Amino acid sequence: MSSIRPDAPFTKTRPGAPPGFFAAEAAGLAWLADAGGVRVAVPLEVTGTGIVLPYVREVPATPAHAELFGQALATTHRAGASHHGCPPAGWESDGFIATLPLPHTATPLPGGWGPCYARMRLEPYAGALTPDGADVVRRVCERLESGDQALTGPLEPPSRLHGDLWSGNVLWSPDGVVLVDPAAHGGHRETDLAMLALFDLPHLDRVIAAYDEAWPLAEGWRGRVGLHQLHPLLVHAALFGGGYAARAADLARRYV
Repeated sequence: MSSIRPDAPFTKTRPGAPPGFFAAEAAGLAWLADAGGVRVAVPLEVTGTGIVLPYVREVPATPAHAELFGQALATTHRAGASHHGCPPAGWESDGFIATLPLPHTATPLPGGWGPCYARMRLEPYAGALTPDGADVVRRVCERLESGDQALTGPLEPPSRLHGDLWSGNVLWSPDGVVLVDPAAHGGHRETDLAMLALFDLPHLDRVIAAYDEAWPLAEGWRGRVGLHQLHPLLVHAALFGGGYAARAADLARRYV
């Protein structure tokens, strides 16, 4: 990102960005903003080669803002989505997570979240692992496809997800959290919460407690955190290889 002065809007560009890269990001930000929950950096301008975002002054995270973030995130999730795997409103193609494709589906897949997560979030990235690791991921996918609620937890309606909610996309401003860089789609709300835990969000315990008070989480959610972290770890394995591939395979073994 670059700007002319410290408080000027940020212009984000990416050399060689695929067609629709920034338009998909803008659609996701607008969809999240429409939920009336967590604040997002609503684009000021979008072109085929970049996106202009408002300046956000960052300050240290506080417990009070963490609690407000948890409450607001529950509101965003509760705004819902048409189905698991749907794109954000105003976007009809696949999206992106980092520089990789993020598959979307225009119509619901039979079986709800489990098959959607298997086919659209795990299987497309399993090739980043060793053959043994990929086989373990595919065995997890078989359980997801079967609708095994001992694995997936109780059925829930699709939530409006940020989709790439790691700590680097959570900006702490004087007025509270502002989110950037989504991979927005309809999915399971535990996915966003698991992503927050993956890279050590400050005051995460306060965020989760406030979220759970606003919209109680289903029984057993803590045991499913790793399942929801499997997709972002596979994405990291595809992008960076190394220890991420081994970590993803080890995590998948917990759920076969």
